[in-house]
Amino acid sequence: MSGTGTGEEPGARAARARALVLLRIRGRATAVALLPAALAVVLFAAGARGFADGGGWDAARWAVAGCAVVVLLIAGAVALAVVRAKPAVSPTVPLSESAAPDLYRLVRELADRLDVPAPSAIALTPDCDSWLEDRTHPASGGSARRTEAAPVLVIGSPFLWWMRVAELRALLAPVVAGTSASAQPDIAAARRFVRGLDGAVADAAAPARGPVRRALRLPRVFVGRIARILLRSCRGHAAEMERGVAAAASSRAREVDYGLRIVAQEQVGLAYAGWDRLLTRVALPAWRMGRWPARLDAGVVAALTELSRRDRLAEGYASRLGERPACDLLEEPGAADEAASLLAARLFHGGPAETGPDWSPVDWQQYPDEVVDRKWRSEAARLHRVLDAMGVPPAAALGGVPTLARVVEHLEAGEAGGEELAAGILAAVAREEAQAEARVTAPGDLAGPDTGGSGSTASASAGDQGAGTPVPGDDLLALWGPDPLPLFPLQPPRTGTELLADHVAAMVCCAAVDTAGAAPGLDWLDGPTLLVDGERRADLGSPVLSLIEDGDAGPLRSWLASVGVRTDKPVRLV
Repeated sequence: MSGTGTGEEPGARAARARALVLLRIRGRATAVALLPAALAVVLFAAGARGFADGGGWDAARWAVAGCAVVVLLIAGAVALAVVRAKPAVSPTVPLSESAAPDLYRLVRELADRLDVPAPSAIALTPDCDSWLEDRTHPASGGSARRTEAAPVLVIGSPFLWWMRVAELRALLAPVVAGTSASAQPDIAAARRFVRGLDGAVADAAAPARGPVRRALRLPRVFVGRIARILLRSCRGHAAEMERGVAAAASSRAREVDYGLRIVAQEQVGLAYAGWDRLLTRVALPAWRMGRWPARLDAGVVAALTELSRRDRLAEGYASRLGERPACDLLEEPGAADEAASLLAARLFHGGPAETGPDWSPVDWQQYPDEVVDRKWRSEAARLHRVLDAMGVPPAAALGGVPTLARVVEHLEAGEAGGEELAAGILAAVAREEAQAEARVTAPGDLAGPDTGGSGSTASASAGDQGAGTPVPGDDLLALWGPDPLPLFPLQPPRTGTELLADHVAAMVCCAAVDTAGAAPGLDWLDGPTLLVDGERRADLGSPVLSLIEDGDAGPLRSWLASVGVRTDKPVRLV
């Protein structure tokens, strides 16, 4: 295998040198553990030959022997924890070869061109990234021979929908080239050592479940501290090793589609921008409503197409849509998109692993009515509940009927009322989110394969390889387990003022729909939007802020008059 002999690239040589350092750290730790035992053997051998006689030497021999036993027991416990610990694993959607034969063929042909081992499997991640992940740690239940298998290729699902086939191949070239490092024995052994330490640290920090694990809590913590010390001494060298591996892979892939790789990297930046806007502006409001968009990757294409239409700098990107998209390499793109969309909801919002009465998928065609309209009306209802709790009387024109006039008159009366209203909404939202989280994160009996690890390395079990075409529901529950995955929130917590602005704007939109013939809509880049005469109105934010922050209702009243909204008419709430 090229790249393992005297003709190694500089990056490969640097990676191997760092791997040897990591193995020396492992060797030194082993030597320290064996040192008391070796000293005890020397003392007993000397006593047997008559070189160390007397009561003092006998006491020293037994003291050293006792110390050696304790040290060996501790070392054995650490070694067992490292071997048995399940290292960190990235939650992904597995793709079997039957689910994506053309994609597997593309990757194998790419590996042949690069003269490296082909990845053992392919999986999808809902993020805009791609990497290799070793999922052959002995803790996975496989035999020792499984440790020699090639890593899994993890591909960002947005890339498959936005990129063309040739662009995807160029993007994956340096990633696939990294499989050569797994064939290098020193690097593979060093990675297993670091992943084992990482898994042992995470296992010691995990909550104790069951009476046996609770009884062994203190020994687990002690073993975890030793593993943490070793991991801290390895972390810098491991990072340098991986940088060397990446440099070697990039150098190896330089001759493969190099010109197209530049174009592909441009598409990566564009895809990430569209993906981020789609998650924060479109998916997040739906997730908060208990709905998860089932075609997020298709939404990325729509969002980026819209961006290309609006941005003159992106005019050339629209012409690419006539070429074959990389998602055509999948047998059932819709099922893969749906599975990745559900995983994205779990990772970025903490939703459950399966659908239910309070957690169901939504198509893009249903989004305006089932997400936007419901969002506005639920927020308007919450706004009026808080006003009721504050003892704010209804608007003078109509008694007891929810109207926009009630909200405007209250905020127009003075700033103190706005601060109290904002605090009340913030508290109400916090209570509702806590109740929802309690329902979602009810502890299960089994931890899923993708919940362990502290995150400093990326490795996993081989248990989720070889699955068929992913279909959300019970199959994904079996893959990820009932427990919540590590949460990566998209946005920081909202302030009371921000929530109040959202709720007032929602009340205005409800009034516009009910009294002025407006309609809820979806903007691919900005999320929920109000449509007036079929046109998007994006100028509501400034008048609402003037009312909230300054108590000035003039700009909002002018806006309402331009749209034809009646503030004194009743508004339907959820």
